[in-house]
Amino acid sequence: MKREEALNLMKENIKQKNLQKHCLAVEAVMGRLAEYFDQDKEKWKLAGLLHDIDYEETADEPEKHSLIGADMLGEMGIEDDIVEAVRAHNGMHELPRNTLMAKALYASDPLTGLIVASALIHPDKKLSALDTEFIMNRYGENSFAKGADRDVIASCKEMDLELEEFIELSLEGMQNISDELGL
Repeated sequence: MKREEALNLMKENIKQKNLQKHCLAVEAVMGRLAEYFDQDKEKWKLAGLLHDIDYEETADEPEKHSLIGADMLGEMGIEDDIVEAVRAHNGMHELPRNTLMAKALYASDPLTGLIVASALIHPDKKLSALDTEFIMNRYGENSFAKGADRDVIASCKEMDLELEEFIELSLEGMQNISDELGL
């Protein structure tokens, strides 16, 4: 599936603008991680863009989130490794994350929220104004951005990435699309 087709699919299934931006942010982070790990950037970006394809449909049944989306993507002929990464990104299911892509998607999902929240409290309210240290300090504040699960973010170690390096790479990815994100 080409990016334009995937973007249209995401927008057809996700109407909330902030959730659309979240998917774009995860796509950008996944693209940056793919570069770092010398993986297929387009595939990784597709996983990020489409990971929450069923989020609005499953809003009242979070236990179904990612399962319905993965099935939908599988039926559309999306590659198995993307489908499995999408399926495993919801920690509620406790599915194994057997690929580097699945590990990256799992850890990236909540980190994008922490980075956005960090930008919104920064005086400049811009991703370009952030640095890794600023986000690391917010990471350490447990009352800040409570929805950004620190344990999931810390799972970056499954990719042999230190937390600081993971945050730096993710911030770089999101800064590359700051206009699209409105930050």
